[in-house]
Amino acid sequence: MPRWCCGAVRCRCCWCATRAFRPTAERSVAATPDGALLFRARGLAKTYRSGEVEVRALHDVNLDVARGEFIVLLGPSGSGKSTLLNILGGLDVPSTGTLEFAGRRLDGAGEAALTAYRREHVGFVFQFYNLIPSLTVRENVALVTDIARNPMPVDDAVAQVGLTERRDHFPAQLSGGEQQRVAIARAIAKRPEVLLCDEPTGALDYQTGKLVLEAIARVNREQGTTAIVITHNAAIAGMADRVIRLGDGCIQRIDTPARKLAPAELAW
Repeated sequence: MPRWCCGAVRCRCCWCATRAFRPTAERSVAATPDGALLFRARGLAKTYRSGEVEVRALHDVNLDVARGEFIVLLGPSGSGKSTLLNILGGLDVPSTGTLEFAGRRLDGAGEAALTAYRREHVGFVFQFYNLIPSLTVRENVALVTDIARNPMPVDDAVAQVGLTERRDHFPAQLSGGEQQRVAIARAIAKRPEVLLCDEPTGALDYQTGKLVLEAIARVNREQGTTAIVITHNAAIAGMADRVIRLGDGCIQRIDTPARKLAPAELAW
């Protein structure tokens, strides 16, 4: 029996009953077995207002994401990629439309419910690593395990990203790619169901970027964690199960690569 944000075994304060649908390669959707769906968005929109100025960052987004998928979000700056990722991660809320996570409604959820959702279900990786300089690799990762319900052992998370031999080093003693892999270890240590990555290779060179992508792919492949990655680099789309192309705040196209590539096969 699941527990809800209020601590009760069953209540109606945050989430609705479970429903599930299957994503397709097109903008239309079809039914799927229970438990296969992670996200379901319908008519999702986000409008920002500053005085009399109104900016429509996202509109009419209909999207299903299955458990275990690896999705790449592509599009120019201002296309709505980060807004969509932030809404999926509970960092922002939609202006209109509905959003479900594993059948539970996120749109309209209060801040306490969204905080619980982020803490228990979502791992974030950003372009900049946000590590604490005075803590070692192990200590940076352990920060997350202290608040997680069922955390992965710290050394296991560090090993997942190939940094066992560097676990007692401080961020200043690591390369940029190593620091980003620490950020990934920190994100996955709480065993999230979804890993949301915003330009994780944006500040890295070609070879280092591929190491980071391999760490994300390994988590997706071995842990079954759904991965959604924002990038400006179209080459990275080759490693995705589906590629979602955004423009002017809406989904313009969803592609399914003929063959899913390993990070080592990518070239840009």
